[in-house]
Amino acid sequence: MTNKSYQPSIAALRAFAAIAKDRHFGSAAANLGVSQPTLSQGLGGLEAGLGLQLVERTTRRVFLTPEGQRLLPKALAVIDAVDELVSAASGNGDPLASTVRLGLIPTVAPYILPAVLRELADRLPELGVQVVEDQTTRLVGQLREGSLDVAVMALPTNESGLGEIPMYREDFVLALPRDHPLAARKRVNPDQLADLPLLLLDEGHCLRDQALEVCRLAGVRPEVGQTRAASLATAVQCVEGGLGVTLIPQTAVAVETGGGGLATAMFARPRPGRRIGLVFRESSSRADAYRVLADVISDVVARDALVDR
Repeated sequence: MTNKSYQPSIAALRAFAAIAKDRHFGSAAANLGVSQPTLSQGLGGLEAGLGLQLVERTTRRVFLTPEGQRLLPKALAVIDAVDELVSAASGNGDPLASTVRLGLIPTVAPYILPAVLRELADRLPELGVQVVEDQTTRLVGQLREGSLDVAVMALPTNESGLGEIPMYREDFVLALPRDHPLAARKRVNPDQLADLPLLLLDEGHCLRDQALEVCRLAGVRPEVGQTRAASLATAVQCVEGGLGVTLIPQTAVAVETGGGGLATAMFARPRPGRRIGLVFRESSSRADAYRVLADVISDVVARDALVDR
């Protein structure tokens, strides 16, 4: 039973958050710069004070209990608030004058990241950036556990507790072998996907689900090829080799067609596509700073004509 007079310490909350992030007591202790007994004591005191088991540890793995999963976002909100208080008191209250941990999905990162990093260095010279590329589900998990500050991904996420800042919309483009009859067409009807061998990314990539949704909305069941790729670059190389066709986002066209072996075709209007945005924890209270970051990314994509405006 919870002791209603109990007030958890920030150290205890940090211990809980670190264990939730690393799923390993030794790693969590090292990252916090404390001994493992100190970490365990902090977690044990938190659990005793709350009257709940937050973490379960077996000989092989560490995982959160349902109560731990439920309370982790609230613990992170307290940690965020304390960090912002200390930062403001030290005269460094601007989140864009420190380091931001930025996540990106793999079908965005290679195509916008070089230009975005250069622009951030020019416009926000005091900002440090740590980049993490991962699939949507894992980025959402890292946002929730506090190991990421913001992430670039397709919207909507439909995740409670996460804020979203829309940045740009991009069309899907049909990638084809260079000698394909549909190469360079401007008004391909999506229902023509029914007659084409469609290459998909592996499970977990949101672009896979988005491609299948395009087919569903067109009322077709595509001929899905047995070839599956772990990256968009590999899928494109398979297309160049004549193994099928695939859908690529508009921001990827310049990079993926640079070798000259790939043709593209545009879908008829209204063209299928996706909206990309910046996602963050609502508890972080940094929405205004993240809107500045989102504006920089949007400006880069528009300036470099990576999408139609």
